Amino acid sequence: MSGTRTHAGMLRATVQQFPDKDFLTATSTKGEARPVSFAELEERSRLIAAGLLERGVRHGDRVAVAAPNQVEWLELFYGVTRIGAVLVTLNVRYREAELRYMLNQSGARLVVTSAQSDGFDFVDFYAAFRSEIPDVEDVLFLGDGREDSYTSLVGDPDTAGLSRHEAEVGADDPALILYTSGTTGRPKGAVLTHRSMIAAASGQVERLGTTTDDVYLCVMPFNHVGGITCSVTAALSTGSTVVLPSAFSPAGALADIEKHRVSLFAGVPTMWSLMLAHPTFETTDTSTVRLAIIGGSNVEPTMAAEMLAAFPEARLFNLYGLSESSGASVMSAPDDSVEQVSSSIGTALTGIEAKVVGLTGHDVPAGEEGELHLRGESTTTGYWGRPEEASQTVLDGGWLRTGDMVTMDSDGHIHMRGRLKEMFIQGGYNVYPVEVENVLTAHPAVAMAAGIGVPDAVLGEVGCYYVVLRSGHEVTEEDLRDHCRGQVADYKVPQQIIVVDELPTTPSGKIAKASLRKQHDGV
Repeated sequence: MSGTRTHAGMLRATVQQFPDKDFLTATSTKGEARPVSFAELEERSRLIAAGLLERGVRHGDRVAVAAPNQVEWLELFYGVTRIGAVLVTLNVRYREAELRYMLNQSGARLVVTSAQSDGFDFVDFYAAFRSEIPDVEDVLFLGDGREDSYTSLVGDPDTAGLSRHEAEVGADDPALILYTSGTTGRPKGAVLTHRSMIAAASGQVERLGTTTDDVYLCVMPFNHVGGITCSVTAALSTGSTVVLPSAFSPAGALADIEKHRVSLFAGVPTMWSLMLAHPTFETTDTSTVRLAIIGGSNVEPTMAAEMLAAFPEARLFNLYGLSESSGASVMSAPDDSVEQVSSSIGTALTGIEAKVVGLTGHDVPAGEEGELHLRGESTTTGYWGRPEEASQTVLDGGWLRTGDMVTMDSDGHIHMRGRLKEMFIQGGYNVYPVEVENVLTAHPAVAMAAGIGVPDAVLGEVGCYYVVLRSGHEVTEEDLRDHCRGQVADYKVPQQIIVVDELPTTPSGKIAKASLRKQHDGV
């Protein structure tokens, strides 16, 4: 399907090949499954596109969605992008300050949102909130029988008119505005085009060798590239099936793997840790999983060994990407050894150029540390309405600054050192927490670890590490320091270690270090 240029074009091409095959299998907490074929999604998205046109939504207009992963989210996505409008992806956990900023900054005309979420009533919320979002003309609710429910969006398609609008959509038109987490300052809306998302998905599919027979379990949220690009767009490009729970839980994921004979599971390290430690894991049949993908950072050696033992038929792949790269940009090579997967995030995908740039702005030779820069069709065109910040991230020549410090071997394998913004300087030495985190999690008593740099009167900054212990294990802080002393330089040994029951996570499942900093500072 290399000839498809837009999301609607890709969906239409897949329908021609596999009209009645199930594309989505939405699962509930009760174990119920709702199958949706490629043809059904195509038809539903046409009805939504027609309804949007009837409401006056046109090419370039923004439509926002705030909902958990569900079939209606994807109906809306393909309906919105089919007519050249842009979907603004919001998290259903966002509240007043976040919604005010993102809806106003994006200029969204229409909002589709859950009516209820975890006890929060969005119907009542928006009734009082509308005056603060003047550009929003309508708010429609999912899961509610009201007059202003999402179902009222379904229109009567004028086939000729809809085709005319579709024909005006180009590969370089924006498809999504995806807000970054905003660890510093206000969130920025990365603009992802039809071309950038399809290019990222195509590079991933080529690297993994996925086919129409594969079954994905999608636990990453759709307002994250891990969900909408690495799972949905990648699966659509090969006619694969996507199992779709509304949210991640270790018990639910294990049950879905067995029931639906999942062949591909991708998750951040915290998800894998929770699954491996869950009581039902020992009785779960995981033999169908052939591709085990770790997103966010390379899998550390201890977890790699555990995953191989737990998923004996699987091949391990690291997947590195960011919102601004539309999805995957670097992945383990198919012939990488376990040692290489444990030490390297992999090599750049086909169509992606990678280089390492020193702090002076010059390229550095193989083996030297610097910031990873990427270039290719999958990189963002910038940030919505923020050209100055976009120019600091997307440089002349199309190079994307990732903010990640790495080294690169002469054969192209990239080794993560840590986030440039997470690096701290202890007594004049650079320390990247991820290196020490990997050492801590190699201790048999430690399940997860997360480190931050905190102020120190003598050394400037020191490392403070939060650790979660494995069930039934105990360990002292000094034991953990002794464990680290044998494996890292003395200045990297944690000065502070705090044992906690759990670590805060972002909506995509990554450890929220900004929350740890606030916790440490007592904010």
